[in-house]
Amino acid sequence: MDELIINSKPVGLHKAFKSPDFNSKTILVRDHWDYVEMFLRRKRLNEAAFYWTQAKEFYKASLDLPNTSSPLTLYYCFLNAAKALLTVKNVVFTDRHGVAGQTVAGNTNLENEHITFHRAGILNSLSTYLEDPNTTVRHQQSFKDLLYNLPFIHRAFSLTYTTHYPEIYIPIINPTFLKDSETREVYLSFKTTGNYANGHTTNKITPIGFSNDNARSNENTYLFISNNHFVWSSQRQHRDRNIQRLTDFHKTNRRHLHYIFGSSTLWYFKRTSVNHIVDKHPLTIMFACMHRLSELARYEPLTLVNHFKLSQNWLLTEFIKGAPMEFIDQISCEITNQNFMEPAVRFPA
Repeated sequence: MDELIINSKPVGLHKAFKSPDFNSKTILVRDHWDYVEMFLRRKRLNEAAFYWTQAKEFYKASLDLPNTSSPLTLYYCFLNAAKALLTVKNVVFTDRHGVAGQTVAGNTNLENEHITFHRAGILNSLSTYLEDPNTTVRHQQSFKDLLYNLPFIHRAFSLTYTTHYPEIYIPIINPTFLKDSETREVYLSFKTTGNYANGHTTNKITPIGFSNDNARSNENTYLFISNNHFVWSSQRQHRDRNIQRLTDFHKTNRRHLHYIFGSSTLWYFKRTSVNHIVDKHPLTIMFACMHRLSELARYEPLTLVNHFKLSQNWLLTEFIKGAPMEFIDQISCEITNQNFMEPAVRFPA
């Protein structure tokens, strides 16, 4: 098998979930805000641009606030960024938030903070756009379980809660599309290395639609290939159909593959069939968690302060500090259908 080539370059996994633009170059930016605003203005999407600039102002307002206050302004940053995305994609939404939290009886801990997902509202519209399951059913999740399902704080979570929560994110490298030169079948592939190149990891990945390619794996690197595939037409007039098939194929497999934003994108395979798994897009989860923290900051500030007095304070800090960049990067990719990456800095010799 060879790498799938479009416009003279190999095609890898895209950060945009719904409608990735496989023809565009990676956008190297130090500031998502300015680029996305320019993108919206050029397309004359003025309503979306208004929501985007509102999100930026709320983000800027949060920078000088302590962790016990910043969730309030950060939530309104998330809210307006989500509105910008939904407006661009012509998704109808109401003015309701679509989410609410409550503290159940018991000691102060994240497990006793519950979040209710409603059947209507902005979060429901976002969740529906991202094709999450159960969007038509009112349901609850614990704040603790939601944090467990975010890749950028998963390590902090594992160090905070050392029992009953097995590792669910497996680091992978080089997620790319391969095409069989004879059958023209296109597959998704990725590799695991080091401590994750073993049978134990294989047993976690193969039940979720991937197989270990033993012929091209060795003791240091395991290659996995998707069981599902589609056929790439060689006919030039079928170019648009090929791209649509690739987009659908990408979306199907992308649900299992999440990333952490940075100067190089870190990709992870998410396990299933494990206790405390929440099958929701990271954008949905971050929105819901920040909403609950904003409720606490506004209505129950002493409860929020008490959370920061416990061993989980580091985990909450990691979420509050890390979620804004992760959220805005993912929203930016969805709005523009492009990949974003921080430009690498090359220091003089």
